[in-house]
Amino acid sequence: MSLVEVQNVISERKICILIPTYNNEKTLKRVIDGVLDYTESIIVVNDGSTDSTPQILNQYPQITVISLPENKGKGNGLKTGFRKAKELGYDHAITIDSDGQHYPDDIPVFVEALLQEDEDVLLIGNRNMSQDGIPKKSSFGNRFSNFWFWFETGIKLEDTQSGYRLYPLHRIPKKYFTPKFEFEIEIIVRTAWRHLPVKNVPIKVLYDPAERVSHFRPFKDFTRISILNTILVTITLFYIIPRNFVNNFKKKSFKRFIKEDVLESDGSNRTKAFSIALGVFIGLSPFWGFQTLLVISLSVLFKLNKVLAFIASNVSLPPFIPFIIAASLFLGAPFVHGDSNLLSQDLNFDLIKNNLLQYVIGSFILSTTLSAVAGISTFLFLNKLNPENN
Repeated sequence: MSLVEVQNVISERKICILIPTYNNEKTLKRVIDGVLDYTESIIVVNDGSTDSTPQILNQYPQITVISLPENKGKGNGLKTGFRKAKELGYDHAITIDSDGQHYPDDIPVFVEALLQEDEDVLLIGNRNMSQDGIPKKSSFGNRFSNFWFWFETGIKLEDTQSGYRLYPLHRIPKKYFTPKFEFEIEIIVRTAWRHLPVKNVPIKVLYDPAERVSHFRPFKDFTRISILNTILVTITLFYIIPRNFVNNFKKKSFKRFIKEDVLESDGSNRTKAFSIALGVFIGLSPFWGFQTLLVISLSVLFKLNKVLAFIASNVSLPPFIPFIIAASLFLGAPFVHGDSNLLSQDLNFDLIKNNLLQYVIGSFILSTTLSAVAGISTFLFLNKLNPENN
């Protein structure tokens, strides 16, 4: 695209450039000057800088400047900028860091990628993290973040930590819970949960130790990010995955759901059979309250089919619990000395509490046996329907 074409799209699509900054006096002017080659629709959020940032910003009366009295973190700066952008009538915001690591001449990359989409999309710049000069801690942190983003959303990206992004302002969440660097993880995960595509676009990156000032605090910020991911994983396991499963089931007929989401889902027949076996084993084992967490975590760990494993784990639905308790106690009786007339009593949790060892032994025997039966039966059934998918 030519420069004029890029400028026209920025204007027509109502795109602004959002620059959060804190004490980046060495690079801020270069970043702003580079962005001005494409547009004057710039919002700079001065997050309580104590250097010469205010004097630098006074040189640009044509851009919008928001000055915060004290530093409250990058996430807070971005949220402030998003609100201002929507007030000014913008539909998209391209965020670019002020520390000089991003090249303003990559703005057309985001503009072209946006034009290629038929729907709103959140775009994240994909840095080449293997190039010379990239700090090892940044490369490790990015791989760490990529894994958890995939776990929480099912979307595989090569870069989830780049601050060079394009946000659809009217599709991202309105309220947030994190104020600092972890905000950039929260927003992409929660946006993906809203079924909005999140994609990478290739960008350049510059790490110049002589100019770049990083405000990332390795221990404190990594701890905050880890806590956030723990919360997001918990929400994923106990709400997002079940919600998506139910919604997907509602949208399709039972026959179509079985065909598309079960029989034609990813993985070989063997993988699907193991997924069913795992679900049945966890569902019948004495892991009450943790079955969903365990089955999804183990499915991810062993690269199994999460949907099939989750479905199979529901073998322990409430109507089946009395039968599971009875079978577990019966199977565990030969291994424990005690009352042999347990099954003549009321089948409830008090019975389990008073005969816990017998129940635990029996439940593991039951879960192991039925998971093997379910896995083998599933494999034979799928192999008959589609023998080539082994």
